[in-house]
Amino acid sequence: MKSLDRGILSSYDYRKKTNKLGFLFIIAVIIAMVASMLYPVLTALFNGLKANTEVNSFPPRFLPSEWHFDNYKAGWNFMDLPGFLKNTLMIFGGNMVMTVVVLGLAAFSLSKLNVPYQRAIYFFFMITLFIPPSTYIIPNFLNLKDLGLLNTYAAFWLPASASAFYLLLLKNFMDGIHHEMIEAARIDGASDWKCFSLIAVPLSIPIFSTLAIFVFSTAWNDWFWPSLVMHSDSKYPLATAVYKYVISAQRLNLNIRFAILTMVMLPPIIVFLTFQKFIMRGLQLGGVKG
Repeated sequence: MKSLDRGILSSYDYRKKTNKLGFLFIIAVIIAMVASMLYPVLTALFNGLKANTEVNSFPPRFLPSEWHFDNYKAGWNFMDLPGFLKNTLMIFGGNMVMTVVVLGLAAFSLSKLNVPYQRAIYFFFMITLFIPPSTYIIPNFLNLKDLGLLNTYAAFWLPASASAFYLLLLKNFMDGIHHEMIEAARIDGASDWKCFSLIAVPLSIPIFSTLAIFVFSTAWNDWFWPSLVMHSDSKYPLATAVYKYVISAQRLNLNIRFAILTMVMLPPIIVFLTFQKFIMRGLQLGGVKG
């Protein structure tokens, strides 16, 4: 049992100076990486608690000399954060529905149904992963314009149903569902839709949970695409509103900017830290197999 609880180095390995130095070097690198990632977040947090003159002071101070918690109240009142948050959640909700219904059905069809040229279709979607997303921004925009979907939430929902990466994750996860379960349901008279909704979807909750986090992160952080397809300021998602009214603002104090950016930055970090086990487990279960 002791061998199962063994760490990276055993007590015997520690006797070798080279092993001990190598282990300490790895720990130092990890600490440096964590510090480099935490520093911008903490800088934004503490700058949002400083006076504006102190934010612009040189040399800069890491911690504020006086704590101004009212900066966050001023940042909250500066723009309609709840309204922009509602738009972001609407985009996320629609994208998630399209992911479950459209991509889920497509993945189920490729995995469990006898689709003609099934392998060719699978490799076609895999090849599209090598195409840079920036190359199809203009075609997507023109298609949505011709369909009259600009300045609507459908301008986000429709492209979300064409994610090859999510499709391949779902397909490879559903490959692990035993065909015997599907065949038994068909013998009992279940249709393909019932096999999908009553068997495939409940068994695919881990991968759908992982994709929900990815979809949420995309809806929360994307600002460029909404600035193209949305003409009404009241329909902007949070990231686009922050870019338009906070980052590009010329007469907004820096401490208020940092307060707003911190309020916008912390929720996805909290979501990731809370559900990181689901992310790693879902990627491991649904990863593309060679």
